[in-house]
Amino acid sequence: MEKKEDTIEEKVNVDALFLGPKSENHKYFKETLNFLMDEHIHWRRDFHPDDKPVISVWEQHETNFEATLERTTNALLELSSKLKTSSMPWFSARYLGHMNSDTLMAANLAYMATILYNPNNCAYEGAPATTALEIEVGKQFAKMLGYDPEKAWGHITTDGTIANYEGLWVARNLKSIPLAIKAVKPELVEGLDDWQLLNMSTEKILDLVSQVKAAGALEAVREHSVRGTGMQSGKLGRLLVPQSKHYSWTKAVDVLGIGQENMVYIQVKDNYRMDIDVLKATIDKFVSEKTPILGVVAVTGTTEEGAIDEVHEIVKLREEYEKEGVSFYIHVDAAYGGYTRSVFLDNKNQFMDFDNLKQKLHDQGVLHKEINWPSRDVYDAYKAMANVDSITLDPHKMGYVPYAAGGVVLKDKRALDLISYFAAYVFEKTEDNPMLLGSYIMEGSKAGAAAAAVWTAHRVIPLNISGYGRIIGRSVEGAVRFYNSLLSAKVIEAAGKKFVVAPLTNPDFNIVDFAFNEVGNTSLKAMDELNQKVYEQCSYNSGPVFYDDWITSKTDLSYDDYGDAPKTFVAEMGIPAEEWDSVRSVYVLRSCVLTPFLTHNTTYDEYWGNFMKTMQKLLGVIVKAR
Repeated sequence: MEKKEDTIEEKVNVDALFLGPKSENHKYFKETLNFLMDEHIHWRRDFHPDDKPVISVWEQHETNFEATLERTTNALLELSSKLKTSSMPWFSARYLGHMNSDTLMAANLAYMATILYNPNNCAYEGAPATTALEIEVGKQFAKMLGYDPEKAWGHITTDGTIANYEGLWVARNLKSIPLAIKAVKPELVEGLDDWQLLNMSTEKILDLVSQVKAAGALEAVREHSVRGTGMQSGKLGRLLVPQSKHYSWTKAVDVLGIGQENMVYIQVKDNYRMDIDVLKATIDKFVSEKTPILGVVAVTGTTEEGAIDEVHEIVKLREEYEKEGVSFYIHVDAAYGGYTRSVFLDNKNQFMDFDNLKQKLHDQGVLHKEINWPSRDVYDAYKAMANVDSITLDPHKMGYVPYAAGGVVLKDKRALDLISYFAAYVFEKTEDNPMLLGSYIMEGSKAGAAAAAVWTAHRVIPLNISGYGRIIGRSVEGAVRFYNSLLSAKVIEAAGKKFVVAPLTNPDFNIVDFAFNEVGNTSLKAMDELNQKVYEQCSYNSGPVFYDDWITSKTDLSYDDYGDAPKTFVAEMGIPAEEWDSVRSVYVLRSCVLTPFLTHNTTYDEYWGNFMKTMQKLLGVIVKAR
């Protein structure tokens, strides 16, 4: 017999999850918000109802009391005016810019309801309700990402930056543990030299930590590890990251004392995925020099191109190196693309085989039958995430939850022993309580409202193909259609000139980068200037955002950041190789297609037609202004 919750999952309707581009669901939203506010008001009133009111009716009618309320009203009216005038319309399909979209009603309402209680998830007694919710969400993260939720550990961070810091924090401390054990309990690593100790697998190190803990020597080992003695430049090896990495990694090696010189950038290919051959050659070089590898970072959903690194190939590389006595930590920065793993899970939360996935995506209406996604490499990358050591993901991106809500998950919760601390007034040192969040994380005080928002979103929307899969499927379909339209776009005629437009690369996910060029132009500088002017007409730069017919973002792909990866695209735009060699940077427009409303409840052909008319108009304005 079918379970009731399975039936509910089949009925998840994406259009019922959001307030909507035109506030179509405003009636439900307002009524529920009023109910939640009343619930809080009654909670205050009903807490010891025999207590007398503190603010009397007489005081409420005093002149300065009413004047204070009036000042409050005026300030809020002024704020509302500023918000409506200058805020970006994430909810509209006219906005294809940064990683923003409409947010879930359930998450918004949960946040608004919880903020009145002002819980602080630093410690259980500061937030009894929402701390428990955060721990539950951590298990949900783990299950979605392919980890055993009973062995893994995860929590909500402020954002992906903090999550990346925590992943590297664990990797750094972990790498130093075997040498610390050699100093404190040498019998546990007898016969192993320093090179062997610096190349132990994550699992073997944590097994040793368990032995040390059982022997009562954990604190002494921690004092001899990097957390006690500090970093010695280069001793723990190199951190290898793709050129497409988020800038938070540059900050992370600074904050954690690893140092910029110990972070090595791995070349990306012209599809903006890390080049695995270059990665292997780099590791081989360091191994030949007896320089350990601290860790390798892969990205699933780069912030500029939406590329999905081949995680499966990195995992396979590590397996091969471990046979030769070389190992390293693997962290996946899936801040943007982490929630996309839900698309690959069936209604029983099992990772589907490739052919079955493709069939179900079409049969269940997640993707139109004409949309051929994902590629085999993208599929394999998401499947392999279950085999890495830690993962960053952001509910406030593809989780469609309001800011601020990032997240990090460790595959093996024993790693918490490497980073835990205690504050006497908040924690009981003798209590092994996973709810003592402040002991295991970088942050101190943190909003319980964020945990409530994420938990509620997960409660409403399953983390599989029948829930989040439907939302993300719409996003991916919108991006694929937009890419295909750019690929087949006709020459645009404006003010007597002809222009072409083309996408940067076939997107792995839902970011579509593209650029315009005037037919016959061979100057890269002129092409960059043209696209910069297009951007200025399609962003806040052109004035109040409601003046814009279409809004996007932009980025520069420079040689310093990407090597010669953009050279292929520049050539396709009709620019000679020597121009790239001279300018070494290309300016592109960047559209993150998060909206679930680009291809549903609107006619996409009409949308594309309006887009092309808008671009024709803007190009005409640019030509006339020359």
